[in-house]
Amino acid sequence: MSQTTATYTASSMTILEGLAHVRKRPGMYIGGTGLSGLHHLVWEVVDNSVDEAMAGHCDRIDITLLADGGCRVADDGRGIPTDVHPEFKLTGVEIALTKLGGGGKFGGDGYKVSGGLHGVGVSVVNALSSRVLVQVDQRGKRHEIEFAEGGAKKTSLTVVGDAPRGRTGTTVTFWPDETIFESTEFAARTMLERFQMMAFLNKALEIRFKDEREGHDPTPVSYRYANGIVDFVKHVNASKNPLFTKVGSFEQVEDEHEVELAFQWNDGYQTDGLHSFANGIATIEGGTHEEGFRAALTTVLNKYARGKGLLKEKDANLAGEDVREGLTAIISVRLREPQFEGQTKAKLGNPEIKSLVQKATNEHLSWWLEEHPTEGNKIIKKAINAQRARAAARQARDATRRKSALDGAGMPDKLRDCSSRNRDECELFIVEGDSAGGSATSARDPRTQAILPIRGKILNVERAQIDRMLKNNEVQALIAAIGAGFGEEFEITKARYDRVILLCDADVDGSHIRTLLLTFFFRHMKELVEQNHVYIAQPPLYSTVVGKEKVYLKDDAAKARFLAENPTHKKEFSRLKGLGEMDWQELKATTMDSASRTLLQVGVEQAAAADTAISTLMGDDVAARKDFIQKNAKDVRFIDI
Repeated sequence: MSQTTATYTASSMTILEGLAHVRKRPGMYIGGTGLSGLHHLVWEVVDNSVDEAMAGHCDRIDITLLADGGCRVADDGRGIPTDVHPEFKLTGVEIALTKLGGGGKFGGDGYKVSGGLHGVGVSVVNALSSRVLVQVDQRGKRHEIEFAEGGAKKTSLTVVGDAPRGRTGTTVTFWPDETIFESTEFAARTMLERFQMMAFLNKALEIRFKDEREGHDPTPVSYRYANGIVDFVKHVNASKNPLFTKVGSFEQVEDEHEVELAFQWNDGYQTDGLHSFANGIATIEGGTHEEGFRAALTTVLNKYARGKGLLKEKDANLAGEDVREGLTAIISVRLREPQFEGQTKAKLGNPEIKSLVQKATNEHLSWWLEEHPTEGNKIIKKAINAQRARAAARQARDATRRKSALDGAGMPDKLRDCSSRNRDECELFIVEGDSAGGSATSARDPRTQAILPIRGKILNVERAQIDRMLKNNEVQALIAAIGAGFGEEFEITKARYDRVILLCDADVDGSHIRTLLLTFFFRHMKELVEQNHVYIAQPPLYSTVVGKEKVYLKDDAAKARFLAENPTHKKEFSRLKGLGEMDWQELKATTMDSASRTLLQVGVEQAAAADTAISTLMGDDVAARKDFIQKNAKDVRFIDI
């Protein structure tokens, strides 16, 4: 590990603006005060340590969830500067912790590449915590400063002793403010997914995690990947039956821009296995780096197929979706000044990166195919099969469109549509079974709520080629009702409803149907999930009577809380067996009325993790599925698929 400190002092830092009204409007800085916002505090602190790793000064990061609800993040980097800034008359630690936008990433010499550019800074963590303790080991000494609620300085930065064994680095311990957040209980599984991704993207960086909270698994977890994103591809493809064992990879550096790429095909039928990152930030909406790779991939594989005689002169070129079927690829780019676009700032906009990725892919993938002819032939044969399946699917789709034109609106017969044509207020309830569909139709608001009953379990699209998928009646009904197409042609602006709500029984069969539906949406209407339009209804499991009123309880945890709060309650609890057995008034009051219902929003913050989870749960590897369920059962309430 390099110990160079000459280019990173307090004078390397700048202040963009003062730390203002963060506590008053936390959503502006961390997106909200729910679980996502709570974890954002952790990401901000860990991102600073990862930036040190990207700069070549940090080999290890330790994250510990403390028994008293705090979170400690320690790294072995250079340490936040402890000297005094000549202009601002504050130490570097105080600048980082008390000034919004204060740091070494905004034009100074501290960092050439930074993921933290996308964040809001550790000062926001300070503002939204009840207490923060910062320890910096530098030049053989340990420096310490403490902040109280809201970032108020409790102690000045002082030397409290010698640094352990010549150690350098920063340790930040913070306790989220319970008056700000809805809950201050961190989700270990959510954090581990993120830390594993960070370790994949930063070759040889070790990230350690330990949970010291009572009732949680105390086993330390450590991530370190000597092969970086090559190991990432192996991990994502582990339950997907790779076409070949070799993972292809290359990297190229040009004018302070760097691209790393790893790829491997599997025997699946999905075309969304491309996951991209810029300076360690997941670019789930893609961007110029993905555009460059897609263009080059199609060109190179067509050229290779024709050169080897696998595509004849009369044959049509392979399309982009043909060559991407079954592909798992990770693109990681690093650049000095990333430009992020899109609704969630998760799309890379730098035009120079497109040409770099395209050029690098053209050169390196061509060489790789020449050196691996067996793998190359398997890739082309798979793409040709995909081309044939898409031709069959296109014929089925065209036949459906012609039929729709003759039939008028072309809506499914069983759809009970709403009367409003204002998409922003319209909801589609996908209901399990015809009897529940009848209750839901009576319980709905016919102006804004549409009902689509589905019979039985829909096709598992994870294991079905597109032409077979399109022959499934339930899949056809879903596509027609939502009205925005599917797959590569899906256009979210054409969706007929703002919310798609899954209304299934709270039993094993209901959970299976819900998972099949989520798999379909994630694979073929991904923007619907990414832009938070998919919800899960929460019908209650129990009811009881308090006085003259019936009280509904969502699950066993809610029942336990009710009993704890009402220890003298003697009335029996009725278990609600299923949606079909609830009368429509009950269904309306508990599950469908927007004034009294509870909905669970489905989100995909980490697309690669979701990809792996769905492949494991819905794929053919039974052992991997069992292992996944056992590991994640305790944290199931935090899972975002």
